[in-house]
Amino acid sequence: MVDQNLLLLGYVLPIVFGLVLMTKAGDGLGASLSGRQPLLEHARRRHMLGMNLVVLAGFVVSVHTLWISNKISEGGNVCSTATVFSCDDVLGNAQYNTDPVFGLPWGMIGMLAFGALMFITNSVSKEPDALWAENYLKYGKYMTAVGVPIIALLVSYEIAMEKICQFCTMAHIANMVCLFGFWRAGKMHEEGLWNDELPEDAKEASA
Repeated sequence: MVDQNLLLLGYVLPIVFGLVLMTKAGDGLGASLSGRQPLLEHARRRHMLGMNLVVLAGFVVSVHTLWISNKISEGGNVCSTATVFSCDDVLGNAQYNTDPVFGLPWGMIGMLAFGALMFITNSVSKEPDALWAENYLKYGKYMTAVGVPIIALLVSYEIAMEKICQFCTMAHIANMVCLFGFWRAGKMHEEGLWNDELPEDAKEASA
């Protein structure tokens, strides 16, 4: 069986790298990598690449949590430990592992949510100047904002169980990073930084 810590690292890296691309730290990184990848010189392209990486990581980790839930329901054991970190104890708890309205596993809800966000980020990446692109970014911001109280609910479940699902936490972090990403994309529109065809001095003048 694959080491769960290695899998966890596989989710951490794209989320962290994606976040770096969305922040000022990505400016220096883009400049250093622009020789091999000229597209990374543009702030908007870096930002959308970062968002796509984070959304993909969120989707994959949601699939992983659903797989763990199914595995536990079959009597399997994936990452149970005697420490506070035990995804088996959290995802195997029938009282908390489904949403209280539809009875769907939280992992499936995460898959659906990140799948929709993936559609938004990929669509905007392909056609950033389309008339609908800015509205799509707003929809993504609203979706991830709705995820905040849901995350608070899930964290309250973990507090009640006195256990932490490390993979669930990665999905929560991915949602929060996406919320920042959608908010930042809106700010780029407001500051005139969205159109990467503008020369740098024009961007500075419009900021």
